[in-house]
Amino acid sequence: MLKIALSKGRIFNETLPLLAQAGIEPIEDPETSRKLILNTNQEEVKLVVIRATDVPTYVEYGATDVGVAGKDVLLEHGGEGLYEPVDLQIARCRLMVAAPIHALPSRGRLRIATKYINTTQRYYAEKGEQVEVIKLYGSMELAPLVGLADQIVDVVDTGNTLRANGLQAIELIAEISSRLIVNKATMKMKSKQINQLIQQLQLAVNKTHEKR
Repeated sequence: MLKIALSKGRIFNETLPLLAQAGIEPIEDPETSRKLILNTNQEEVKLVVIRATDVPTYVEYGATDVGVAGKDVLLEHGGEGLYEPVDLQIARCRLMVAAPIHALPSRGRLRIATKYINTTQRYYAEKGEQVEVIKLYGSMELAPLVGLADQIVDVVDTGNTLRANGLQAIELIAEISSRLIVNKATMKMKSKQINQLIQQLQLAVNKTHEKR
């Protein structure tokens, strides 16, 4: 049995065509099914639908064998016990620092609002800057508008939401795309099945990239 962890939304939708090229397709429609474990056309392969931020944890602890997770989630998680054999080159965006367009110079320690606490702390530590990091779970753009924070760290796609709220991206932390991740123990125990999946997905990524 091979269990693949996926999160609903953009990553799920963009992963399905790659899995299809690898010969794996869900039997049930993930958009209408209430099931969290979906059968596929391959009896020995199941898709497990979970929250994006939980995918690395499920894979790390062996609850699923492999998964697809954004690099932003992996940076925050730390990637312990995981391999990242394939950059699927989907769900691409950037992890950025953003600030109000007409921000005044800060006179004290910067306050940064983000859900990426660990990544943000590492980033500023490497720069030798001391900042106060405030944990938020959403609506990051609101924090500078109401005086909660001076800046935010968040993923940026088009930048339209930033501009609509008077913010601009000022620093790039990382280019983000989704990766196939594999449990290290599973890699040894199910090496033939996993290596076949890795090869098929890499071929699918290469084909997709060639068409662009």
